[in-house]
Amino acid sequence: MNKTPHVAIVGATGAVGVEMLHVLERRQFPVGNLTLLASARSAGKSLPFHGQDTPVKELTRDSFEGIDIALFSAGGSISREFAPAAAAAGCVVVDNSSAFRQDDSVPLVVPEINADDVRGHRGIIANPNCTTAITLMALYPLHRAFGVRRIFASSYQAVSGTGAKAIEELQRQVGELVSGQPVTREVYPYQIAFNVLPQVDSFLPDGYTKEEMKMQNEGRKIMHHPGFRASVTCVRVPVYRSHSVAVTAEFEKPVSVGAAREVLSTAPGLDVVDEPARQRYPMPLFTSGKDHCEVGRLRMDCAMENGLSFWVSGDQLLKGAALNAVQIAEVLLRA
Repeated sequence: MNKTPHVAIVGATGAVGVEMLHVLERRQFPVGNLTLLASARSAGKSLPFHGQDTPVKELTRDSFEGIDIALFSAGGSISREFAPAAAAAGCVVVDNSSAFRQDDSVPLVVPEINADDVRGHRGIIANPNCTTAITLMALYPLHRAFGVRRIFASSYQAVSGTGAKAIEELQRQVGELVSGQPVTREVYPYQIAFNVLPQVDSFLPDGYTKEEMKMQNEGRKIMHHPGFRASVTCVRVPVYRSHSVAVTAEFEKPVSVGAAREVLSTAPGLDVVDEPARQRYPMPLFTSGKDHCEVGRLRMDCAMENGLSFWVSGDQLLKGAALNAVQIAEVLLRA
């Protein structure tokens, strides 16, 4: 591929799109030309990139002529409509939606785990769900060493995973409660301020949500582990940014805290923060805005054999979305 590619961002004015711009700039990705694409109502706006304002253009099926890489973050319906057109124009799409993740012809990639899968693309590469990506950053190194069978997990997901309006809702509700005003809500079915909601995404007939099943379905594909099983409860919490996940994993081989810590300490993209005696453990407060995920609270599980419990936290707008997409683009340049 051209080492100074023409790059497009689809959904450029959204939270993840803006983050993609920042990541491209911060990582000094060699952008030859940049095209920003969004809906008609966002067309005409400008976004800064390397000190210059770049205009936003309206997304159409003809937007991809001459573009080498397109980073999509505009929702599943947009991806399903426009990603095939982009691929047909010779562009490689890195899609942040769920539209193609379970498509057998589309690689689903976390570069620290399965970068080689990029080579099998047919014009579209999928970015995983944010909670799945953050969890696997800690789980996969352990899987390689000890062979994971199954996990039980609970997520603690920030409101920014829902979008900018959810952030505004949390801010507004905190102000309303502090000032003694009635709480208003638009985004979530219940008050999110000073509360937690045990629902992320819509419910399936079996009682799980779509978000909860992504951990198992996407984890199997990314880790090339068809027998992997995950029982997950996803919870929305009143945190602005960065998701956290409590995980209990059962392994095929005997595991110890010391051996697990040794494995995790050399895992790419992951920092071990595990000094409970000093109250040092991963938290959204410190992983927000950080490329690396953090893992801590390592301990033997007391309810199952060969079980290990841990806590992982990561910025879902970065490793869970924009950073992972740019890392995939970096792999494309090396391919």
